[in-house]
Amino acid sequence: MTIATPLVDNWYEERETGRQFRIVALDDAGDTIEIQYLEGELSELDRTSWDQASIVEIEAPEDWSAPFDDVEIDDLGYSDPDLHLPDTDDLTLDDVLEDEDKEPY
Repeated sequence: MTIATPLVDNWYEERETGRQFRIVALDDAGDTIEIQYLEGELSELDRTSWDQASIVEIEAPEDWSAPFDDVEIDDLGYSDPDLHLPDTDDLTLDDVLEDEDKEPY
């Protein structure tokens, strides 16, 4: 029933539900298609379900990033503001001189 070929980063619409989604990954080994709906929900379809569904390729929605507008940088999992530098407030002159004697990395 499907007339669209699944391609990563392309947008599609389920005709029966009207839900729009994009393909985020194709797993040839597992014969599955990983999708992300416009609302942000992740899901997975097997090839049989894809072939039986009424899915058409569409243009990317105008505001497709809307589900991620309220995501804070900290929520992304890679924004560590701590530079992991030693606390220099408690250093003495002896500490600084000892560091000069150490071998560089």
